Amino acid sequence: MTGKRLLYVSSDLFPFSSENPISLSVLKATKFMQSIGNDVRIFMPRFGIINERRHQLHEVIRLSGMNLIINEMDQPLLIKVASIPDARLQVYFIDNEEYFKRKAIYEDENGIFFHDNDERALFFTKGVLEAVKKLNWKPDIIHIYGWISSFIPLYIKNFYKNDPVYQNTKIVASIYNNPFKGTINKDIIKKVKFDGIKSRKLKLLENPNYFNLIKLCMFFSDAIIKGDISFPKEIEDYIDENKLLVLKYYPVEKIETVYQQFYKDTVLETD
Repeated sequence: MTGKRLLYVSSDLFPFSSENPISLSVLKATKFMQSIGNDVRIFMPRFGIINERRHQLHEVIRLSGMNLIINEMDQPLLIKVASIPDARLQVYFIDNEEYFKRKAIYEDENGIFFHDNDERALFFTKGVLEAVKKLNWKPDIIHIYGWISSFIPLYIKNFYKNDPVYQNTKIVASIYNNPFKGTINKDIIKKVKFDGIKSRKLKLLENPNYFNLIKLCMFFSDAIIKGDISFPKEIEDYIDENKLLVLKYYPVEKIETVYQQFYKDTVLETD
């Protein structure tokens, strides 16, 4: 599989974030997919813990400057870019003073989940999808990682369903058994509906805990990859009930050729 446009959207990516299953998987997959001749782009949040000087982030003026409406408020979008060491891969960072300046990821110093994590996820979703449009680059596959990316399938299949940039895009979601405690803001339904999105599946957001976000993400994705060996029964049952296309768990060191084959045989038309 060569010559495809692959967009990776992730909450984590080593070395910009700590070594963990998501950050290492994204790093390995993107480097390999580029090495075999695909056009690869990566987006992640510019969390405040990322050292801009050390990683040599700089603003992309031609992509920055637009405002995104989140919960009826205009929020300025900043796009920054850096390169992965030892690879000719650019990483685009979604930034905003209100949502991503704080020196933490999802919780405050007392371990309390940020009250606006729902809006941060929506801003990240819209920021990625609007930036890609501005790049005038049509992805064949969007592969997402991390719960903060979980609204992307919903928005592509609803908010952007008539946009020619995403008309033929396939969505792959890597899911992990790594729940946060509690729920995100229960006003999330109102904020999504403000964008004109209507779906019976929004009922899942009446109790917006981690696994309901994953269910919503999976339903609107074209294929699922398990990032962990085991998941709660409610997730396994949801996969079975909705006849979702799933790749079983593989350890990071084996994902390169496995992902390539999965993309080729089940997500894209066979070359």
